[in-house]
Amino acid sequence: MVTCPRCGAQNRIGKAPKGTFPVCGACKASLPWVVEADEESFAQEVAGAALVLVDFWAPWCGPCRLLSPVLEELAREHAGKLKVVKVNADENPRLAGQYGVMSLPTLVLFQNGHPAATWVGASPRQVLEERLRPYLERR
Repeated sequence: MVTCPRCGAQNRIGKAPKGTFPVCGACKASLPWVVEADEESFAQEVAGAALVLVDFWAPWCGPCRLLSPVLEELAREHAGKLKVVKVNADENPRLAGQYGVMSLPTLVLFQNGHPAATWVGASPRQVLEERLRPYLERR
């Protein structure tokens, strides 16, 4: 369930059709889109939106826990433009290896289903905004 930042309505988010983002059933505003993925669902989640930021994390990782609320804020602020996909690297080691994850957190930005940028480590929100800006401006 996701609360609409505009009207406060509760929305159940299912699978949005490829190339679209979820919208509020009450006011039709774009909703923040943060999902978890594993090796089975990853390809579908990454292909489901034009711009996807994948967070490779682990529960024991302190910087990962600090970064998580920042990513949720970015998803809220850029609702309708950015999807955040969280992948537990401990539970999905083959997927982490496929994308060269050597330390956590690692963020991989996908554009139209293809990796476009990789950033390692927890960065402040302002730094992430600067890194994402060129990609968000293209939307």
